[in-house]
Amino acid sequence: MGNSSRALPLLLLLLTVASPTFYGQSPGRSVSYTSFEEARPILDALDEILPAELKATGAAGATAAWTKWVARRDAEIRARLIQGDEDSLVNFLLFGTSYTRAPRITLKALAQARQNTNSPETAAFVEAIKARADDLVQGLAAPGGNERLLFARHVAETKGYDVKTAAARPLLKQYLLSSLARVLNEQTGFAKIMESARMQGDPSEEFAERSRLFRNRGLSSDTSLMPNFAIERAMASLKAKSLLAPQSVRRVAIVGPGLDFTDKQDGFDFYPLQTIQPFAVIDSLLRLGLAKPNDLRVTTLDLSPRINDHLMRARARAAQGTAYVVQLPRDEQWKPELLAYWSKFGDQIGAAIAPVAPPTPLGELKVRAVSIRPAVVSLLSSEDVDIVLQHLNVAPAEGFDLIIATNILVYYDTFEQSLALANIERMLRPGGLLLSNNALLELPVLKMRSVGYETVAYSDREADGDHIVWYQRQMP
Repeated sequence: MGNSSRALPLLLLLLTVASPTFYGQSPGRSVSYTSFEEARPILDALDEILPAELKATGAAGATAAWTKWVARRDAEIRARLIQGDEDSLVNFLLFGTSYTRAPRITLKALAQARQNTNSPETAAFVEAIKARADDLVQGLAAPGGNERLLFARHVAETKGYDVKTAAARPLLKQYLLSSLARVLNEQTGFAKIMESARMQGDPSEEFAERSRLFRNRGLSSDTSLMPNFAIERAMASLKAKSLLAPQSVRRVAIVGPGLDFTDKQDGFDFYPLQTIQPFAVIDSLLRLGLAKPNDLRVTTLDLSPRINDHLMRARARAAQGTAYVVQLPRDEQWKPELLAYWSKFGDQIGAAIAPVAPPTPLGELKVRAVSIRPAVVSLLSSEDVDIVLQHLNVAPAEGFDLIIATNILVYYDTFEQSLALANIERMLRPGGLLLSNNALLELPVLKMRSVGYETVAYSDREADGDHIVWYQRQMP
C-alpha cells in the first residue's frame, strides 16, 4: 500500500477516535504429522537456525521436544488465520461497496496521505476512513444476507466485540482503525526490507527475501486470477521442454487454494465469495492437453475451515447438478497476454454467462462470468492439512504428478519452508513437479531440485508479476 516510511503520523490520526470452529468438514483421507525421524535430516542440516526449544534438547529428549514443538507450532500457525482475516477486513474497510455509499479509498490516495500527513487532503482522507468505519460498524450490526458482513461480524465477535450492543460500537470502530494502522505499519516495514534487499544488487537475493517476506504476518486467504495466468505459462513451458508430457497429469494438489473475499489491490465485494485456482488449474491443464477430463483428480490442501467448507459445499451442490459460477473483474492496465487469458478463462470447463453488474462507484469496470460444469466441480476433494507440519499419506506410485503452491510458502521462514518442501516431496511421485512463486532452499537431504522457472509480468506497474519456479522430485 505504498513505500513511505512516514506512516506513523497518519496512524496516530487514524487512532484518535473515541474462535470456535463452526464450519463443517469432511473426514478426508489419512493425514500425518511429520515425525521426528522424518524431520531429523532437516533438523541436522539447519541446526544453526532452529527454534530455541529444538536446539536446547539433548539426544535423549529430542523426540519428545519435537512432538511438543509440533503441537504448539501447529496451533500457532492455525491461529494466524485470525490475523489474516483481520487483514481482509482492512481491505473491506478501504475498498468495499456493499455496506456503504461512501467513495472507495484508492491506493493512490492512501499513498499520498502517507507522504504528506499534514495537508488538508490528508485530513479529509482520514475523515473519509472514519466515515467508512462507521458504515462498516452499522453493517456488522445488521448484516442481513451479506456473506462478507456475516463473516466480518464473526471475526469481530471472535475478538470479543458484541456487535449487537450500541455501547460496543465505538470500541469496534477503534478496533477496525487499529487494524488498519497495524497493516499500514506492516506494509512500511515490508517496503524497508525489500528496499534493503534491492540495494544489494543481487536479483536472486531479492527474490529469496521476497519469498519469506510474510513469515510473521497473519495467514491471508485472499486470492485473484493473476497467479493462475503465470501457472498456465509455466505449464506451457514445462510441456515444451518435455518435463510434462501430453495427457500425463492425473493427480494434482493445490496448497492454499484461497477464497476471494477482498483482494489486496482492488477489494471487490459486489459478487459472492469464490475460489479460483482449483478451476483455473483444471482449465489450463485441459487447454494445454496435459490432462484428460475423465482421468483427472484435484485435491486442495488447506488449514482454513472456512475454505475447506466452501469447497465441500460446492462439491455437494455439484452432486445435485448445480454449477459453480466465478466472476472475473478486469484491470485495464493488464498486459495483452493477461487480457487474452482473462478473455478465454473457463472455455475448457464451462460457459460464459452474464456477470454480476458492478455498482456505480466502480465506473466502467469490465467483468466476465463463467459457469463451471458440475462434472468439473466434482473433480475436487478437500483436505485439512498444515503443509509445514502435515502431509497426506500416499504411496510413491500413487503420488501427485503436480502440486501448486502460490502465495503460500511466503508466510514461513527458511526452516518451516524446508519442512513444507519435505512434506510436498512425500506427496509427489518420483519425477513429479512443484510449481511455486517462492525461492526455496534446496537441501541436499531432500530430493527436490529446481529445474527451471518462468517470469511473468501482469502489467507495467513495478513488481507486478511473478517468478514461477519448477521444483522436481528427483527419480531414485
